[in-house]
Amino acid sequence: MSSASAQTATPTCIAQVALDLPIPRLFDYHAPELTPADIGCRVLVPFGRKQLVGVVMQLSHSSAHALDKLKPIAAVYRDTPPLPAELLRLLRFCSQYYHHPLGATVLAALPTALRRVQPVQPKSVTTWALSEAGQQLHEDAFPARALAQRALCAVLRDGQPHSAATLAVVGSSYRSVLRRWLAQGWVTQSSQPARLNPITTAADSAPTLTPAQQAAVTQIGGQFNEFYACLLHGVTGSGKTEVYLHLVAQALQQGGQALLLVPEINLTPQLTGVFQARFPDIEIATLHSGMAEAERLTHWLAAAQGRARIVLGTRLAVFTPLPDLALIIVDEEHDSSFHQQDGLRYAARDVAVMRAQQRKIPVLLGSATPALETWHNASSGRYALISLPQRAIATAQLPTIRLLDTRSNRPEDGLSSQLLSAIEQRLALGQQSLVFINRRGYAPTLMCTECGWGAACTRCSARLVLHLRDQQLRCHHCGHVERIVHACPDCGNLDLKPGGFGTQRLEDTLARRFPAARILRVDRDSTRNKDSWPAMQKAIRANQADILVGTQLLAKGHDFPNLTLVGVINADSALYSPDFRASERLFAQLMQVGGRAGRASVAGEVLIQTQFPDHHLYQLLQRHDYAAFAASLLSERAASGFPPFIHQAVLRAEAPQIDTALAFLQRAKAAAPDADQVTLFDPTPAAMSRKAGLERGLLLLQSPSRQALQRLLSAWMPSLTALKSAAVRWHLDVDPLEI
Repeated sequence: MSSASAQTATPTCIAQVALDLPIPRLFDYHAPELTPADIGCRVLVPFGRKQLVGVVMQLSHSSAHALDKLKPIAAVYRDTPPLPAELLRLLRFCSQYYHHPLGATVLAALPTALRRVQPVQPKSVTTWALSEAGQQLHEDAFPARALAQRALCAVLRDGQPHSAATLAVVGSSYRSVLRRWLAQGWVTQSSQPARLNPITTAADSAPTLTPAQQAAVTQIGGQFNEFYACLLHGVTGSGKTEVYLHLVAQALQQGGQALLLVPEINLTPQLTGVFQARFPDIEIATLHSGMAEAERLTHWLAAAQGRARIVLGTRLAVFTPLPDLALIIVDEEHDSSFHQQDGLRYAARDVAVMRAQQRKIPVLLGSATPALETWHNASSGRYALISLPQRAIATAQLPTIRLLDTRSNRPEDGLSSQLLSAIEQRLALGQQSLVFINRRGYAPTLMCTECGWGAACTRCSARLVLHLRDQQLRCHHCGHVERIVHACPDCGNLDLKPGGFGTQRLEDTLARRFPAARILRVDRDSTRNKDSWPAMQKAIRANQADILVGTQLLAKGHDFPNLTLVGVINADSALYSPDFRASERLFAQLMQVGGRAGRASVAGEVLIQTQFPDHHLYQLLQRHDYAAFAASLLSERAASGFPPFIHQAVLRAEAPQIDTALAFLQRAKAAAPDADQVTLFDPTPAAMSRKAGLERGLLLLQSPSRQALQRLLSAWMPSLTALKSAAVRWHLDVDPLEI
């Protein structure tokens, strides 16, 4: 090639592609057909003997590899919009902060259907509209007996495309009429994306905001189009959802989209119904792991294309492409469900704050019991703090909390006489009661009364839970199942007893004590089927249940107007936990579940069975004084050197033998670079040292400086990756929820 032609030659285009591989780098491919507009699109590329789906992260005219060694991209998928630059920046941040391979991070943000080799076929519906010629028609032009044609013409005259669902009101003959009109050129036929939810009749007017709610809406609403992180601390029943609805309405009026994150799948349908009633003509996308693959893709695409103006979802929804995103809300921001525990281990609340900062929009964190890290940020001025100190319904007061001393009044079959008497009173008044215990199954274990043997999981360092009705012993950690033994395997004793109480055992006890009562158990076992929990919620609101027995599924966000009594069983067990977050979780859990009582005009009451009625936590709980509890706990954390005053990361390792895992962690510690302000502790077995047949160890790192910790982790990762061991699986957990 001559020098002149070389100067005018088109530069080689190299695509740097993210692939779902445990390798912390991008992969280069020839891509002469790509343009900058294709950054973020999905592509099919050869990788070894396979073909993989990847995402184009950037384009270049050079490569660190020999150009003649690079392979060309096999296919470019243009069936969905490319991931926007704003979302790619967020995913890069998550990869760097949580030290997870970029390709695995990016691909994890996509619906499963978009990670497959096959192109997707978004769900669509056929629509019809009058053509220019058809607009000249009038129903009077048809014979009086042509009722179907007259009716069809009247429906189509609005000029809008109509689907079969709206045209079916004409009658069963509408299809044959449409075929004739299509041949005559009177109508046009087209295909449009399917609407996520039907247009419904508008609900009654919104309730009048309380002064505190109005102040919150005014303050947050004045911060649109700029980054504004705000903690909305409202007592249970204070109307945080109504504040959310008003702010979402403002975002929609400004032409924006709103993203609302919720902690549990079970809360999503309830909130969807509330939002659909308030915004009947707005498409609302819901995203959570319980959705079918095709349904989730449909909702994700509606959000990415801007058709869905409101998105409700669990933690993974934080990565949804939203071209007009104007507001992010994280409801129950303290909830541990916002933390992903495998793959990319991220905290959705923190990622939401980072996304809002990058996008320069407000993010609202709502909770009656905020996480201590969030409360500390609000108290120190990093976040704004807005309080809703009273319940939204004027006649609804916070429930009275009483402590039942089980030392002087020992429970029978788990229930004290005071609690049984209170339930009996509610039954006489036609009111509902909730008995709360955060243990499902019949009993936490099966024990021998002679030698003390307890049924243990062979794959985990945990007890097997007794499920009496199924005649099974189950491990709630790994899923291992055994048949119930009828004699002690150690001493042969036939007198085996259940140890402790679970939801099933309390349900049986209450059924014996109140045979005429309608008892409903709500836990993961009873709500396993897809439609069971919505049906239960409907039954509770219809007053078709007298006594509820349940776990934390009942503790969050539900509004049952006729529920006036909550009884709490076995709360003391959290006071013995070695986890420094246990008391924080217990206080939040008790405030949340207690908040289900008395949300309407009838006063509520919470009865807590405890051996420690004078404990500081219970005393503050009785006063509903979260601020004082948080202040005392923050003082303890500061003195002890725990988060939020210290920043942590944990390197975890699993192997068939604990010595193998600990030896790997010791080598990892030796490979760590020297760093000021970062402490690396010695490797140690995990609190649950064995799970699913593998022994587990951990190495804790902590520093008062987040930047210093991140610098060490970034410098350390190449050495960790080089420590190959076929017998060891390891991962890094940044800002761990538990150690």
